[in-house]
Amino acid sequence: MAQRCELFQMKCLLQRVTRASVTVDDAVVGQIQGGLLALVGVEPDDTAQTVLRMAERLRKYRVFSDNQGRMNLNVEQAGGAILLVSQFTLAADTTSGNRPGFSTAAPPEQASRLCEDLADQLALGGIQVETGRFGAHMSVSLVNDGPVTFLLTV
Repeated sequence: MAQRCELFQMKCLLQRVTRASVTVDDAVVGQIQGGLLALVGVEPDDTAQTVLRMAERLRKYRVFSDNQGRMNLNVEQAGGAILLVSQFTLAADTTSGNRPGFSTAAPPEQASRLCEDLADQLALGGIQVETGRFGAHMSVSLVNDGPVTFLLTV
């Protein structure tokens, strides 16, 4: 049996932002003033355990500057929020060809549930969480602070 490629797992593309918002049909459905924009790609093998690990990583990931200008603070320590947006294209297989394949993305029902669970886990940890709208055509607006961008996997 072939081993699963490590590329095919839950991913969060994190951007440290001074502000970010998500609009659906000309209405703002989620917005934050400072914190992290987390674009989430869910894979078929992702589970509740994957969500717990990703929530812990998002809570603790130190990408905010301390008094010495070093990235030593996490989102909570920095007083920030998280705008969580499902983005199935992050789960695309881009390993060959000139067009992405999406067989590596979780089915919509699974992805929706795990994205909701991730938002819930972050909120349980005391972080303000805003979200986009799963499955909708969304316009995401942000001001990347730094710019600081990381691809976080579990």
